[in-house]
Amino acid sequence: MHDTFLERYFRRIGYEGPRSATLETLCTLHALHPQAIPFENLDPLLGRTVALDLPSLERKLILEGRGGYCFEHNLLFSEVLRALGFSVVGLAGRVCWKVPEKTTLPRTHMALLVQLDQPFLVDVGFGGLTFTAPLRLETNIVQETLHEPMRIFRSGSGFLIQVLLRGLWESLYQFDLQPQLPVDYEIANWYLCSHPDSRFRKELIAARPDIGCRYALRNNELTIHRIGGESERRRLVSGAEIRRALETWFRLTLPEEQTVAPLLEPIARGARSPLSRSMLL
Repeated sequence: MHDTFLERYFRRIGYEGPRSATLETLCTLHALHPQAIPFENLDPLLGRTVALDLPSLERKLILEGRGGYCFEHNLLFSEVLRALGFSVVGLAGRVCWKVPEKTTLPRTHMALLVQLDQPFLVDVGFGGLTFTAPLRLETNIVQETLHEPMRIFRSGSGFLIQVLLRGLWESLYQFDLQPQLPVDYEIANWYLCSHPDSRFRKELIAARPDIGCRYALRNNELTIHRIGGESERRRLVSGAEIRRALETWFRLTLPEEQTVAPLLEPIARGARSPLSRSMLL
């Protein structure tokens, strides 16, 4: 870990606070990270391998102004926290957000367990509904965040996390406390970015929370969710309009036009599946 890594990261997310391993530091970083570094899956759609080594994460998410999905976000965040002196363990979970009932997905989501005076669930990479605060690992209590209230329940030998949306509790994912090794994430990461059944190979997804709202993009539909208010939906009708949305609402620095345009134009016309890799290279 080099000293400039932390400086570049803090500059990327706009953090100027203390470098101590306290709950206040953790909460501030957890709020700033997803606001500055969005969730997005452009690389799998472009047929590119998602690299999880620290130099690649630093280059993509910090220096190049890109975002990523759960492994990229939480691996980068875990390195930052460890550099500040936090005790961090990587976890894995099964997503159940917007999943049909009785459907069981593989353990392809990454979260973190951070130990302070008590354990906290930390997750800056859940794209469906990105967390904006760490959660105490306590069950059956409602925990406030900067956005929606959340809660953790016991579920079998593990836990289930839920969010309160429009008066209803919605399940996000199940997880347990079994520590994960880098090889565990590598295998799950290969599935997400390479397997033809992976959702990230089929749909354009982007998400970014901001103060008082959330921005979400699914293919050509942009949604602005206002906390405590109405949601606004817009259909983006051209590849150029999708690119502007990614650059504006999601604060992304995108690859060159000739690389991304052949991907975005079909999506704007309503085609869900990405172009073949041979057409993108």
